[in-house]
Amino acid sequence: MRLVRMINASTAVSNRRFYTSKATLDQIIRVDHAGELGADRIYAGQMAVLGSTSKGPLIQHMWEQEKHHRAKFEELIRKHRVRPTVMAPFWDLAAFALGAGTALLGEKSAMACTVAVETVIVEHYNDQLRTLLEDPECNKELMEVITKFRNEEQEHHDTGIDQGAEQAPYYKLLSEAIKCGCKTAIAISKVI
Repeated sequence: MRLVRMINASTAVSNRRFYTSKATLDQIIRVDHAGELGADRIYAGQMAVLGSTSKGPLIQHMWEQEKHHRAKFEELIRKHRVRPTVMAPFWDLAAFALGAGTALLGEKSAMACTVAVETVIVEHYNDQLRTLLEDPECNKELMEVITKFRNEEQEHHDTGIDQGAEQAPYYKLLSEAIKCGCKTAIAISKVI
């Protein structure tokens, strides 16, 4: 009888660990899919305003990478049967408006937007990588994807700095407002 209780307790613990790992995996994929959707739409908004300027090719290059990121997370959503955030239609509109709005303020403001968003995303991806490393059965594919995308997001951040983001009018205020919005979108997308 005691052996049966031990086996049942062991099974409950391993089932709970699997559930936690699945829940964590779902949350990571859901929020990253939402983030990459947002990034895609931010660059679409910037291209709508600045696409025909000298910054157009640079923004287009970053946008192409974001389109790839979004497509990969759409693939992972399907593969792992993860429910996307219900906020996706809102994030789509808000992100386009953010991209276009900052671009209307000028090239440096658009780059300030890029720097602010990518700062939050790089930190977010680093947090996820730490979480995945804690799991002895972590999803290696997801770790590789996040690592690659984090590096590309860091490249976008550095490009924005190189393009004069910090010279944008009211840079600190603009940057902090965008970072706050990004962190809020991440928190909401984790849950719904």
